[in-house]
Amino acid sequence: MADTPTILNKTTIATSRLFRIESLDIQFSNGEQRNYERLARGATGGAVLIVPMLDIETVLLIREYSAGVHRYEVGLPKGKIDANESFLDAANRELKEEVGFGARKLHHLSSFSIAPSYLEHTTEIIIAQDLYAEKLPGDEPEALDVIPWKLSNINELLASGECTEARSIAALFMTLEYFKAQPF
Repeated sequence: MADTPTILNKTTIATSRLFRIESLDIQFSNGEQRNYERLARGATGGAVLIVPMLDIETVLLIREYSAGVHRYEVGLPKGKIDANESFLDAANRELKEEVGFGARKLHHLSSFSIAPSYLEHTTEIIIAQDLYAEKLPGDEPEALDVIPWKLSNINELLASGECTEARSIAALFMTLEYFKAQPF
């Protein structure tokens, strides 16, 4: 395997309230040089996606407006990790803000990226169990619908056309496999 390419120069070429675009001058181990652009990570430590399990069979989904596709989407609660916040603390905070529950048990299932060729962003997948009612104020412009869904019925959810976000879909299938392997 080749050595990781060297970043010769990194320049911010555009910024917005949510995004920063960087231009990277890269040199590969064979001497070739290329320019890449990427959507850079923000000042925080990334993002969390939470799989809140009401019980061993039931996940709590949310329905919220998604500006990127201009419709309401059903998926898992998620949010950014604030500065100086652990991803487990962020997961519990987002769970309280978006679903109205906290979790006594948090399990880091995995980390993944969405589009690693041009997006410097990772998401931590957290399974939340042993839930208790606790609501924190969030930054959502309207109340989110909380939808209990049987984890074994993921295919019905996908067939509905209401859940199209790849992160939520992947995390649901990963959680299903995780629970299949547990000795209950």
